[in-house]
Amino acid sequence: MRAARLLALAVRHQFLEWAGTWWFTASLVVNYAIGPLIGLVVWSAVLPGDARIVRYFVALVAVHLLTASFEDYTFAESVYDGKISARLLEPQPVVLGPAGENLAIRLWLALFGLPLTVVVALVTGASYRWPDVLLALPSLVLAAVLRFLWTWLLALAAFWTERVHAIVALGNILVFLLGGIAAPLADLPASWRTVASLLPFHAMLGLPADIASGTLPASGVALQAGWCVVFAVAAVVVWRSGVRRYTAVGA
Repeated sequence: MRAARLLALAVRHQFLEWAGTWWFTASLVVNYAIGPLIGLVVWSAVLPGDARIVRYFVALVAVHLLTASFEDYTFAESVYDGKISARLLEPQPVVLGPAGENLAIRLWLALFGLPLTVVVALVTGASYRWPDVLLALPSLVLAAVLRFLWTWLLALAAFWTERVHAIVALGNILVFLLGGIAAPLADLPASWRTVASLLPFHAMLGLPADIASGTLPASGVALQAGWCVVFAVAAVVVWRSGVRRYTAVGA
């Protein structure tokens, strides 16, 4: 499939380009690991001796790293500096470029971050059942897709405003509060838990960690897939509207 080959080439190109910035990648790993690690410390103090909490937040470190998205930088900046004009003329979907860079960055985050996750698991004594871990893998893939679509959708606001970083930051706050970093879904009050489980934010982050830790069944994968379809359709609609506005102002 031509699109798959082009995406693979974009991933390879961006992976090699990021090879010279290992120090920056290391700082990203620390930045993305610190939230779940703080959650681990806080909730371990609230619920001491609860092995489920330890398993959840250690798994969340890996999930947070493997779903990280930066389209407000990798895509929105190309709108602001006009580089997207050349990309619009290329015989391939523009989204392949940001998607390829997204995957390349995640590969580097995995190379640096997964060993850190293993160390944290060993230090904290977190242990997992392999069937739960295997069940969590499809959920992790869908969470990664959903997080990309969410950030890409917010980054498309660059066609209308120069404050796209603030918009994406707001989206990240929602993921932090409702996605499972601030509090595990299972420990929310019943009314909040029902609402949070239906929103897309837990599906972007906390669900794979919940499945891996044995807290929730894998049935939530269907909801993740549904939200992926919703965000994909929304992104297509917003993209087409944004491109029309971009060309209308003479870029």
